[in-house]
Amino acid sequence: MLMAEIVENSPAEAHVSLHDLRVHRGDRDLVRGLNVVVPRGSFVCVVGPSGAGKTSLLSCLAGMTEPGSGTITYRCLEKCDHAPAGFQKRLGLVFQHLRLSQNASVLTNVLSGLLGDLPWWKTLFGFSRKDKVRARALLADFELESYARVPVARLSGGEKQRTAICRALIQNPEVLLADEPISNLDTRLSRDVLKRFKAETRENHRTVFCVLHDPDLVAEFADYTLRLDKLCPDAWKLDRRPA
Repeated sequence: MLMAEIVENSPAEAHVSLHDLRVHRGDRDLVRGLNVVVPRGSFVCVVGPSGAGKTSLLSCLAGMTEPGSGTITYRCLEKCDHAPAGFQKRLGLVFQHLRLSQNASVLTNVLSGLLGDLPWWKTLFGFSRKDKVRARALLADFELESYARVPVARLSGGEKQRTAICRALIQNPEVLLADEPISNLDTRLSRDVLKRFKAETRENHRTVFCVLHDPDLVAEFADYTLRLDKLCPDAWKLDRRPA
């Protein structure tokens, strides 16, 4: 689908624009010629077989990996355009390698999501009561309140995933990038997490890019589905949910 078609059919402003993007790993192209404009407040599911470039694409969106060519542009709330490197403080990240501090408590791990936005002196004697209240509210939303003081090392895989999601959401990100965030969750918790992501797009106008594998969940939650093809990097496709 052409970039112009997506913008023309969307009543919302463009939030994330990918222009002629090439994503590669080593000497192999994973995605080529990716032209997509995503309106603010969209839930984008990224799908495709293993090795198609889903994680690599999210890494480029996060500014952690340079694309082979092309551009990624974020338009912030102040209507300025930014490359990923200049937008990282407005991104919430939930990657497969969760990067949690194993010996720190669940609450501390969630609060650590605020470190990039707070001056050092504000956390010199710990986080504020207001920040702790926010963190505990998120933990309650994801059924983790009773684990607040538990070291992350003692959690199950699903509990760690939900901790990482709380850490991302406490940052109030404009864009949330989530790579298989429900892979260790049962059906009920998976739907609860995706309902929360969907609510964030509708209520707070955040944009979500989420790698998912379950076609039923993709059909239920996606506003746009970006399909990557392992065999043909040019054969990506963006589908929009019918109005």
